[in-house]
Amino acid sequence: MCIRDSLNGVILVMRKCVAQGLGSSRHGVGMHVGHEAGRAAFLAGLDAFTECVQDLSDVQLMAASRCTGWTVGDVVVHVHLGLQEMLLGLVSPTSHEADTDASSYWQTTPPSNDDDADQVDAMRFVRLLSGSYRRPSGAVRHMLPTVEGVRAATSRLEPGALRFQSRILPTGDFLATWAVELAIHHLDLGRELLLPQPAPIAVHLARLTIEALAGTEAPRAWPDDTTVLLGAGRTRPDQQQRSQAPALSQKLPVLG
Repeated sequence: MCIRDSLNGVILVMRKCVAQGLGSSRHGVGMHVGHEAGRAAFLAGLDAFTECVQDLSDVQLMAASRCTGWTVGDVVVHVHLGLQEMLLGLVSPTSHEADTDASSYWQTTPPSNDDDADQVDAMRFVRLLSGSYRRPSGAVRHMLPTVEGVRAATSRLEPGALRFQSRILPTGDFLATWAVELAIHHLDLGRELLLPQPAPIAVHLARLTIEALAGTEAPRAWPDDTTVLLGAGRTRPDQQQRSQAPALSQKLPVLG
């Protein structure tokens, strides 16, 4: 079976889940992603991101990313921190009923151990941590064992619910949020560099998440990566895009 056929088979499941989403969110509708669909999207996104950064030189890792104030290497460190946190969720199954789905997760604020910290503090923490490596490529090598651990835990994960950041998510939705995270940050790497693209299945899931949060679909003429960059605030709608989707353009960005 070709990649396109395999990809469409999963996306049909996701589109159905969006259409039958549970409840509502601040901007749009709820979104549920099946366990196997979420796992497929996450693992594809993880492999694509890892393969991409492994091939980067130290100089390339010092290029600017689409994240304000961060280099490509800083994004790698941020993703590594996220994967370490993700492991805490993967080993925290619960029998309690889920209270968060694949879209509403993005409207919650993760708990913090420093009530005085703000976004700038978080950005500088990543930069300082990234700068502690002797060379930028050290951050990539440091991430690889974590990637293997996350991949193994995800492959063994049974359907159910997980407790994460004081929330409870179905396993498919949990994995979907991390597929979206990886897709966005993979796109972040390409501000100055010409790089392999993120996993299509992960980018499409990111698009569906943005549409769920916005409560409306983006024009079909918009490629998935364009929609994700707009939805995550990495780019702003231009005049043509505003005329094609005026209501959606006013709501963007919806995550990031």
